[in-house]
Amino acid sequence: MDYKAELAGIKDRTRGLVKAINPQMKGFGALSAAVKESTALSTKEKEYVAVGIAVVQGCEDCIAYHVDMLMKLGCTREEFCDVLGMALQMGGGPVVMNAGRALACWDALAE
Repeated sequence: MDYKAELAGIKDRTRGLVKAINPQMKGFGALSAAVKESTALSTKEKEYVAVGIAVVQGCEDCIAYHVDMLMKLGCTREEFCDVLGMALQMGGGPVVMNAGRALACWDALAE
C-alpha cells in the first residue's frame, strides 16, 4: 500500500466531511481540541493511546493518521513498536495483523 498517497486521501476525505456535515465536524473538532487541552498526559502520550486503539480496532485510516502525528511529535520507531506490543497484549491474535499493517505504514511514511 502507498501510505503516503493513502494519508493524502484520508485528509481529502476529511475535508469532504467538513464541507458535507460542517456542524457535526466542528463538534468533533471541538471535542478533539478539548481532549488535547488537558495537561495530565503529553500530546505524544495521547497519540500513543490513539494509535493503540486504532490498531486494536483495525482502522487503517486512523492508523495512518496517528502514525503521521506521532512522527511529527518525534516518536521513534522503537517507541512506536512498544505501543504495538501493548496493543497486541491487549487485543490478542487479530491485532497481530493490524500491528503488522501499522508497522508497514510507519516504515513507508518514514522513507
